[in-house]
Amino acid sequence: MDERPISRILIWLASASFLFLLAPVLIVIPLSFSGDVFMSFPPSSWSLRWYASIGQHPKMIDAFFFSLKLAGAVTVVNLLIAVPAAYALVRLAPPGAATLMSVLTAPLLLPTIVLALAMLIVAARAGLLATPQGLFLAHLVVTLPYALRIISTALATVPIAVEEAAATLGATPLTVFRRVTLPLIIPGLVAAGALSFLVSFDEVVLSLFMSGPRLSTLPVEMYHHVESRADPLVAAISVLLVLFTLFIVIVVDRSLGLARTFVK
Repeated sequence: MDERPISRILIWLASASFLFLLAPVLIVIPLSFSGDVFMSFPPSSWSLRWYASIGQHPKMIDAFFFSLKLAGAVTVVNLLIAVPAAYALVRLAPPGAATLMSVLTAPLLLPTIVLALAMLIVAARAGLLATPQGLFLAHLVVTLPYALRIISTALATVPIAVEEAAATLGATPLTVFRRVTLPLIIPGLVAAGALSFLVSFDEVVLSLFMSGPRLSTLPVEMYHHVESRADPLVAAISVLLVLFTLFIVIVVDRSLGLARTFVK
């Protein structure tokens, strides 16, 4: 069957949209190689001085490792909660499952500033403000809906007849889940884990409300640095973060394939 040619106007609009989305990256990359003391575009000189100076800011390095550990812990707990919750909602389908799913994914519909203010009030009353536990719970609230929605979609695409066939052959429900269901939803688990990690690692608004002077994530530390200084150091760190995100995407693509992992 012949395919209809794509309109040139549509191609131009798509190209302009991609350029608009990539514009911040296209500006930040040259800024990171600037030799100037202050941010200016285009740079008047070129240097790697700001990449070298990252090691001279121990707060940035400590914040990076803290964000790494926080995002990793949030991702693990997300999967431990989202997998049984999604299975109960999709496979068991209790009364009010749709309503319960809407309630659990409600944080996706709330503006981040509203959710951050609510978490601030709750954490302050519970004595969890500016603590690792409070920041962990706040990130968990934000990222859990993503994992729950993705894993639910992955489970919905698995034919229930496959699980019933394994059960009729004598497999217990736990064996059916471990040997049949779980391998079939691995792409969904990878997608949920990758998205949860990146959302938690990059979260800045909620972290600003929940962090303190002795507890700071990398995005918050970068925000405070920009408040007091106008050097291209943040641009250099941003480029490294873009490469870090690209590395995760490449790993997912090489292991399972992006189309299989993120597209259902």
